Amino acid sequence: MGNPAIYVIEYHLQGAHKTFVIRADGMDNAQAWHWASCDAGIGTIPKSSRDKVKRVTRPLAERYGLTDVQWRPSTQIDWTGESSL
Repeated sequence: MGNPAIYVIEYHLQGAHKTFVIRADGMDNAQAWHWASCDAGIGTIPKSSRDKVKRVTRPLAERYGLTDVQWRPSTQIDWTGESSL
């Protein structure tokens, strides 16, 4: 297993803005669309990393009203008010 990182995924579902945080070994656009679909209740969350579940693709997610999926690595926040970007 790799070195997991924390990612922030933002998306719109039926026009409503949604945000969540996920820990994963890596992230790309296809994975972000799948995890956003899972958060929205469209996709299936695997029980373990070895489970083979069918990934939700962007075209399928868009049919259910999921749009504008964006992801980024999380950043540490300096509680004095400045981020450590």
